[in-house]
Order: sequence, then structure tokens, then C-alpha cells
Amino acid sequence: MPQFEAALRLAEVPPGSMRACLIGGREILICHTREGVFALDNICTHAHARLCEGRLRATRLVCPLHGASFDIRDGRVLGPPAELPLPTHAVRLVGEVIEVALAPVPP
Repeated sequence: MPQFEAALRLAEVPPGSMRACLIGGREILICHTREGVFALDNICTHAHARLCEGRLRATRLVCPLHGASFDIRDGRVLGPPAELPLPTHAVRLVGEVIEVALAPVPP
């Protein structure tokens, strides 16, 4: 069973928004959509830009540097120039606290 760590309070990430946080020395992006709360690495697999500076459109996350896009539900690439998926992380809610497992979810 994965080990979960507290990330943010749910109120800090309203629906339709995203916010980066540091967990165990790793920068994680928390995204909150109508479909739920998702956690991914905050660094683009193409050019290492911080994805928290990009755009979130439903479940599509767009990198601010070159426009690569990813599905926040599973990290898969939706648009170039990225070729590698984003690592995603298991999420659970404990009361009003978002907890994240640092071990990436296998693709």
C-alpha cells in the first residue's frame, strides 16, 4: 500500500484550478476538476518547465513553454512537442486534506 503525505487543504485548490506544492522535496501539481482531484509531477517532460504556470482546461494541462499538453487523469501526452507522459500520483481526501502518494502510479 502506498504511503500518503498531506499536500494541501481542499479549499486551497478550488474546482477548475491547480496549485503546486512541495512534498518530500518533490514538486507536485494538484489539479481540481469536475472529475476530481489529481496529482502529477509539476515539471514538463519535454523542456522541464513548471506546469503550474500553464493552463488547465477541464482535464487537459498545457505547458507554458512550448504548449505540450497532458491528460491530468493518467499523465498521457495529448499534444506535442512532449513525447513522454507525466508521472501521476495516487490521491485521497482525508476530511478536507488532500493527501498524495509520492510513488508514481504505473502507466
